Amino acid sequence: MAAVDTVVLADWVSRFGAAVTEKRDWLTELDSAIGDADHGANMARGMSAVGEKLSAGAPGTVDELLKTVGMTLVSSVGGASGPLYGTFFLRMGMAAGPVADLDGPALAGALRAGLDGIVARGKAEVGDKTMFDAMAPAVDAMDAALAAGASVPDAAKAAADAATAGRDATLPLVARKGRASYLGERSAGHLDPGAASTAILFDTLAAAVADDA
Repeated sequence: MAAVDTVVLADWVSRFGAAVTEKRDWLTELDSAIGDADHGANMARGMSAVGEKLSAGAPGTVDELLKTVGMTLVSSVGGASGPLYGTFFLRMGMAAGPVADLDGPALAGALRAGLDGIVARGKAEVGDKTMFDAMAPAVDAMDAALAAGASVPDAAKAAADAATAGRDATLPLVARKGRASYLGERSAGHLDPGAASTAILFDTLAAAVADDA
């Protein structure tokens, strides 16, 4: 597969929505330990709204599709997750531009722009125990895989594996950002819910790309 088109990207968004809905209770359980106990419910609600928005048919260009996803999340999800995930998709769309598909480097560049948007909004760094701890390794892994000559599906799989490892690495960390930071040392020993949903984001991207290959 040389490029990822709007059909594949819409499939990714659909898979992500289905997965966070399926894992809603688990994500909320993670959030109940160190947050507001609403991450799963918020993400499921937001992605349901996205699904309804796209049910009439996906926009014809990558930027329109991703911006639609981002704006819907910003307007329908409370807490921190709506603005952060919304910013991620909005920045992806802005970087992608009005094109019909993305090759590997363009997809990686859009994902990097999404990550940069989250950093700009949340000011997170490595080790803060946030979604950044899963997303940054995923984006780095995709860049590295493509630079080494990997196919887009293989690069997406590398990104998904890195996101999962990043999620798991949040377990012993003491939170330095967000609601979890109020707990201090008591935040250690729990997975970060944002990192958990980020791992789902990249798992579903890898699955959508692989099934189209």
